[in-house]
Amino acid sequence: MPPIQAKRTIAIGDIHGCSRALDTLLDWIEPTADDCVVALGDYVDKGPDTAGAIERLIQLGGQCQLVSLLGNHDQLMLDAIAGRADLAAWVNDQGGRATLSSYAARFGGDSPASALSPEQAAALVPSAHQEFLRNCTLRFESHTHFFVHASYDARLPLDAQPRELLLDRSLRDFVPARHRSGKTAVVGHTSQKNGQVLDLGYLICLDTNCAKGGWLTAREFPS
Repeated sequence: MPPIQAKRTIAIGDIHGCSRALDTLLDWIEPTADDCVVALGDYVDKGPDTAGAIERLIQLGGQCQLVSLLGNHDQLMLDAIAGRADLAAWVNDQGGRATLSSYAARFGGDSPASALSPEQAAALVPSAHQEFLRNCTLRFESHTHFFVHASYDARLPLDAQPRELLLDRSLRDFVPARHRSGKTAVVGHTSQKNGQVLDLGYLICLDTNCAKGGWLTAREFPS
């Protein structure tokens, strides 16, 4: 995805269903049509209101130049409700129960999440929300930074990165070196339990553990 001409470029860390935190953050940022907002993925699971968070992001797309990156939880949700992944494992082990409960509360439905079939789960999620997730991209670049959900291979060009690294490599498993492009990496995915941004100079992680007692973080970068 080519750079966007914007007055401000602002990245937002992993939201994980924390719609109230997202609303508060956006009220503070006050994004306009001249701004580029990069959401770093993982909009769903764990937190109490995935449905509200996705709805707010869809609205945000009409206010500014929104770049929505795909996170591993977003991909897992799409796979689970399409029958491509184990629905029960998503519900019980990955925070999917909170996601489906939020849709049932907002749009109707009274069956326990664990009792739903993939078809029933998909029926709870509005088509516009599913389309939003399907349209998420894997990376975004400005002239000085690149943005991905999880991690990267420092040796490979940005357009040749393995999908599994972009979506699901934890910085706790491996911290990559500075990317060959010289650009600074901005990522989420690896939750910072202390609630503080991880800033290595060449790599910045904005996942400050919002869904588990931390904060939802945004940071402005050069446009």
